[in-house]
Amino acid sequence: MKKISLLLCFAVFLACAPKKKNISPTAILITDVNIVDVNNGSILENRQVVIDSGTIKTIVESVENADDYVTIIPGKDQFLIPGLAEMHAHIPQPPTSDARIEETLFLYLSNGITTIRGMLGHPTHLVLREKALKGEVLSPRIFTSSPSFNGNSVTTKEEAVEKVTAYKNKGYDFLKIHPGMQLDVFDQMVETANDLNIPFSGHVPVMVGIRHALESNYASIDHVDGYLEGLVPDSEEVDPSSNGFFGYAFTPLADISKIDELVELSKKNQVWVVPTQSLFERWFAPISSDELLKQPEMKYMPASTLADWKRRKDESTKPETGFNEEQWKQFTVIRRMLISKLQENGHGLLLGSDAPQLFNVPGFSIHHETEGMKEAGLTPLEILQSGTINPANFFGMEGTFGSIKEGLDADLVLLNSDPLKDISALKEIAGVMVRGKWLSKETIAEKLKEIAYNAKDN
Repeated sequence: MKKISLLLCFAVFLACAPKKKNISPTAILITDVNIVDVNNGSILENRQVVIDSGTIKTIVESVENADDYVTIIPGKDQFLIPGLAEMHAHIPQPPTSDARIEETLFLYLSNGITTIRGMLGHPTHLVLREKALKGEVLSPRIFTSSPSFNGNSVTTKEEAVEKVTAYKNKGYDFLKIHPGMQLDVFDQMVETANDLNIPFSGHVPVMVGIRHALESNYASIDHVDGYLEGLVPDSEEVDPSSNGFFGYAFTPLADISKIDELVELSKKNQVWVVPTQSLFERWFAPISSDELLKQPEMKYMPASTLADWKRRKDESTKPETGFNEEQWKQFTVIRRMLISKLQENGHGLLLGSDAPQLFNVPGFSIHHETEGMKEAGLTPLEILQSGTINPANFFGMEGTFGSIKEGLDADLVLLNSDPLKDISALKEIAGVMVRGKWLSKETIAEKLKEIAYNAKDN
């Protein structure tokens, strides 16, 4: 009888005891981390973040049975931001080896870039996009353009219809516009793209002009292309084709009082702008190629690429080209004014550096870009938004990425200091998570070491 009583008491004790919550063996817990809310610039302090199956499951102040998680990432005194988007990226294509392509994708990831918009598409990028989505290759999320629409690739209205239709059917995310298209061919491309519901982005052909381009509803205009040319009064009667490097030749003729009109037109037509300012402060800039070659990130690029970059930079900025530092300074002042006004009163800016373009190493160049945006007058929060919630809004995917919220993809960057106080904190990475896969600082360093070693032989 006594035994039965004891068993009964034990059963009651078990029933009343708190039940231990089952924790998934694949769940990851980030503890005591400060979350940066990129929507409003606030900080959620000392939060516990649970990630599983590539998704942010819970964000709470305290979590039960914390020690039972198989993977725990300490976040004390660190700051968690959404993964960044590089909105003017380039992905290598054949004959580049698969190994080198995967290394390039890792260079983006190593700097907290978990989404890239490839700006010169190739059929292999469609396959790569799907592999990245399925986790079959370690890569940022990929959006890819079509092959280039330019004055050589699309020369007639019929060809415009044919290629827009073909690229839409093949599944490219958008069309890429390059210089050289004639106005009638461009207009046919726009009409067909609108009919088939495929967006287009990129350059503004000189025969199109910035005002007509904005009224044609570009998804984004990259490099702030065409804007400086649009500041030249009609009375100057310039030859549009003599504009030089993104309007540099017209710098002395620019009427900055026209900036507000172009910014208002950008907002009215909901056209995003990708500044790629680092391109104009590194490639087309007074800094020497030899000085740029000394920068630490250059070791991740093949020697043949660096030699090509040096040759092209030296050729494009030598005195015979008309390049001079004083005019470049004026050119830069105008570009910064445009970027500042487009942020303040335009439709919005998207973070993009045009990597790997001359001396813009994938991933690393985003830090040069953020410094350029800072010099244009943007706040750290505005810069963060250009690489997080703005791209998510651009793609209509606010419910998938771009913020740190329950239910969104676990694309995250752990930083050692507060990026809202100093945007250079983006360089101080403690780890990167891409759709739930954690890349520790040590893992990143080891892989970068391997990439640098491989680059020496190419």
